[in-house]
Amino acid sequence: MNLSQRGLELIQSFEGYHTAQPDGSCVAYLCPAKVPTIGFGCTEGVRLGMRWTRKEADAAFKRELSKFEAAVNRLVTVDLNQNEFDALVSFAYNCGEGALSKSTILKKLNKNDRQGAAAAFHAWNKGGGRVLNGLVRRRREEAELFLEPLDPVDEIMPQAVEASRPPVSGAVKGSLALSGGAVAVKGAEA
Repeated sequence: MNLSQRGLELIQSFEGYHTAQPDGSCVAYLCPAKVPTIGFGCTEGVRLGMRWTRKEADAAFKRELSKFEAAVNRLVTVDLNQNEFDALVSFAYNCGEGALSKSTILKKLNKNDRQGAAAAFHAWNKGGGRVLNGLVRRRREEAELFLEPLDPVDEIMPQAVEASRPPVSGAVKGSLALSGGAVAVKGAEA
């Protein structure tokens, strides 16, 4: 599976494009957990003092996302819908593959306990040893997305389609009228 546009927007809404400069570039900073970070929450190989163009930040974001998509695809042993996948990728992007692999979220999900997995998101709300409101909000939104049913347009279409049954004709002519819970057929032929 791959991240949907909705999942991408969820991650970017929480990660933001931090330390943007007037020219559109960004510079590395320390996140609340004291990890050097740049662009849309990228951490791999980042050192304080680094500067990226917006194009470099977008490319790095896509590279890091693909690693977390692959991790979710590899670690989860049950079928997922798009909302579940997106929530898990968002979690892994924020907390890391190692955290996902050892999490109660994954353990419960792989036992097909989706309610338990969703509840377990909420435990991951600390950064730098303290509860962060942004993480509380992020885990709530991830858990809600995880449990949200798919819209009918997102459902997989069947490979075999059959026609509806034709309307009944010839056996009963006329019109049906409801009267006191009973059905009366007017103009029916015997």
